[in-house]
Amino acid sequence: MKVAVTGGSGFIGSHLVDRLKDEGYEVIVIDHRVRPHRKDVQFEDVDILDVASVISATKGCDYVYHLAAVSNVNYAYKYPVYAVELNIKGTTNILEAARLNGVRRVFFASTVWVYTGTRENGNGKMDEDAPFYLPDAGHIYTSSKITCEMLIHNYWQLYKQPFTILRYGIPYGPRGRDELVIPIFIRKALKGEPIVIQGDGSQYRNYVYIDDLIEAHILASSPKAENQVFNLEGPRRVSIKEIAEAVKSALGGDVRIEFAPGRPGDYKGKEVSADKARKILGWVPQIEFEEGIRRTIDWYREAHAEELGLTKEAAVR
Repeated sequence: MKVAVTGGSGFIGSHLVDRLKDEGYEVIVIDHRVRPHRKDVQFEDVDILDVASVISATKGCDYVYHLAAVSNVNYAYKYPVYAVELNIKGTTNILEAARLNGVRRVFFASTVWVYTGTRENGNGKMDEDAPFYLPDAGHIYTSSKITCEMLIHNYWQLYKQPFTILRYGIPYGPRGRDELVIPIFIRKALKGEPIVIQGDGSQYRNYVYIDDLIEAHILASSPKAENQVFNLEGPRRVSIKEIAEAVKSALGGDVRIEFAPGRPGDYKGKEVSADKARKILGWVPQIEFEEGIRRTIDWYREAHAEELGLTKEAAVR
């Protein structure tokens, strides 16, 4: 079985590549300029905005996991034209390549941020059937993901290209991108700098540990998941303030927490149900947040020992 992973050199993609290799798949990493972290996979240095190159790179693939995107919301805010182009046109190019190459299914990395543009449908939580109210989308990043989901449905309706949409909760864990909030908080705390919270810290996410998130991708390869949308939400809400306090608790010592103005268009958080993933896929996150934070701090301390000025012994304590 041959599988391509776009964005396979990134945080989530690299963990997915590891798991796919463990499962015995032949893996192709499609990324631009950034090589994968392991050498036993095929690497295609491809810009997903180049449709001809995407078609060539995915030829012969059974599945395509499409994770490549502008996923940093601050970057999308600063560079909206590029974010729209890469996220929307890039996704369309993946879908077109899949259609022409007869790919059995495209798995798309969406996000719970799409629920910024939804309204309550009476059950107390946002589920996969909640309708979008487009004026409330609130952010370029959110709108780009909603648009991609619409295009994916179009490609099924018009061309019968099978899909599975995975709406990620907020992932965290080893190899997390430096600009994500948890690595930022960990880095500042380890360097003796204050942790700065944007807003009052009440914004919340249902964080999901990377191993749990990747498990959902494997379960979603089941035929039961074809042409379905799943929320991959963490087990409970975690506020930004709680993250800072969890880092402080794990590290001990004199970790300072400060507050700053909030960022424009921030996702405040909504109650999102992962019941569908539990019922259909049997997916239940296993890693508690506090344990995930400890694992992430341990990895970060070792991976960045030189930057932090730590000895080898101190880095792996």
